[in-house]
Amino acid sequence: MMRSASLSSHRWLLYELTRREISNRYAGSVSGIAWTFLHPLAQLAIYAFVFTQIFRAGVPPSYSGITYTAFVAVALWPWIMFSESVLRGMAAVAANAGLIRKVALPSELFVYASVIACCAIHLAGFMVVLAVLFATGENLHLAGLPFAILLLAPYMLFAAAVALVLAALQTLLKDVEQATGIVLSLVFYATPILYPLTFVPEKWRSMVACNPLAYFSERLRDVLLSHPAFVAGDAVALVASLAAFAAGLWVFRRLAPYFEDFL
Repeated sequence: MMRSASLSSHRWLLYELTRREISNRYAGSVSGIAWTFLHPLAQLAIYAFVFTQIFRAGVPPSYSGITYTAFVAVALWPWIMFSESVLRGMAAVAANAGLIRKVALPSELFVYASVIACCAIHLAGFMVVLAVLFATGENLHLAGLPFAILLLAPYMLFAAAVALVLAALQTLLKDVEQATGIVLSLVFYATPILYPLTFVPEKWRSMVACNPLAYFSERLRDVLLSHPAFVAGDAVALVASLAAFAAGLWVFRRLAPYFEDFL
């Protein structure tokens, strides 16, 4: 395997792998990419109904004029982008085992392609959702859209870091896939997506705040629903995501020489 090859020298290959990933996702599907929008929209509708009509959930006073649906949507869609990037990136090496055995190329490219494809597809969905919310009268700050897109960069960089580690482990240990699904479900409810961080009891709040996904969820709400501006913590989040990505790539490349024995 070409472990030392630089990403820049494989830009074209990465583009082709990403394009193939997107096209294969909808091969044989009558509705095609529409399912990418319909499934999260159905989830959002269910959460909005359950939490507003049954649990009577509201939003913090700081989000004046914002409905619960918009409050959840701006954090839910990036979470879906993150979780699917992790799951598909984790399976990318095993899914391309035949090609990896036959062709000498950096196997991390398959993880990158899966993550980039998920980001591209769900970013388009996120833009559609924001447009619909704005058109229906939600008090979205369009000036915060560039800030939100820039915040998604370290968010997805962190997703790639997690996917790289899990892809390596999944190739060697097949139980990782089942465990990851359970962990992601727990992380979802431990992340302030369906609720604001201020609703967490004081004794647990600092623990929940340590979750990096909690930071991104809260900041996306801030820039789209409240105050469209960067804060110092965003630079820290970027540096931390870059460090996580470097660590994830290091783990992946350390384990990559053993992949062929397990594929």
